[in-house]
Amino acid sequence: MGDKGGAPVPSPQQARAQASSITSGKTAPETEVSPTSQLRALFDRPRLSPGQRRIAQYLIEHITEAAFLSITDLAERVGVSQPSVTRFAAAVGFSGYPSLREKLQSIALGTLAGGPVAAEEHGNELQAAVDAEIDNLENLRRDFAAPDQVIDIGRRLSRSTPLTLLGLRISASLAEYFAYAARRVHPDVRLVTRGGSVAYDALLQSREAGGTWVLAFSMPRHAQETLTAVRVARSAGLKVALITDLALGPIADEADVVFATGTGSRLVFDSYAAPGVMAAALLQAMTDADPERTQARLEEYEQISDQHQFFLRD
Repeated sequence: MGDKGGAPVPSPQQARAQASSITSGKTAPETEVSPTSQLRALFDRPRLSPGQRRIAQYLIEHITEAAFLSITDLAERVGVSQPSVTRFAAAVGFSGYPSLREKLQSIALGTLAGGPVAAEEHGNELQAAVDAEIDNLENLRRDFAAPDQVIDIGRRLSRSTPLTLLGLRISASLAEYFAYAARRVHPDVRLVTRGGSVAYDALLQSREAGGTWVLAFSMPRHAQETLTAVRVARSAGLKVALITDLALGPIADEADVVFATGTGSRLVFDSYAAPGVMAAALLQAMTDADPERTQARLEEYEQISDQHQFFLRD
């Protein structure tokens, strides 16, 4: 449908693609780094042992409480020995546990000062679950203050032809969402939601066809077959970007780039508000990477969808 001058009127999706490009750099003079990001940077050591990664993960998940624990209490909570905690402190660059705890307390106190009022009533269980997701989104918002890595990986995913998306078990739904949207703006998107030899075949074929990147999703509980598939992708020469809940652990260790966002764990089954926004941000970065291709593909899709009446008219 055109306007009075005959020019085509962009669809809402096309208009959003034109208007919502991500801008590089910090958008506000004062930008906070989320506590999760501070801890990930603090613990980003490739040679941490499995026990040390367990300590790091516990501290990330329980920072406001764990920062004030004695070395004995922390060791008991994590299920390691006190010397293991001391060695962990040294491994992440501190003279001992007291100096590490001092740093953790400064991060925790900043969290308490900047977050929701601790004494405020959270309401019922469902409201508490929403509050937890709001915290995850607030942390992600702080991470997005410096979006350069999102922009860069969006460009790389856009240039990978084919682009392969990997999501097994509970993570399949996020991969399917990304694939559905990415196919609107990318010419060759391949979705892998089955593990084992099926995943291996798809990953090897993607590399042989000229693909350079895989975007993988790994939500808890993390599947052994996801770890194996990521290793297969790497051994085939593919780069791996990973959207997951923590930047620590064996799958994150295998990835080239990790986007770690919190998941909602207050209900029986996890919820994925922040990983969903993270996926949408990478999709936006892909559309920004090649705006002419984006607009051409969206226009072609709109014509086809109108012709075949894919959608109800609002």
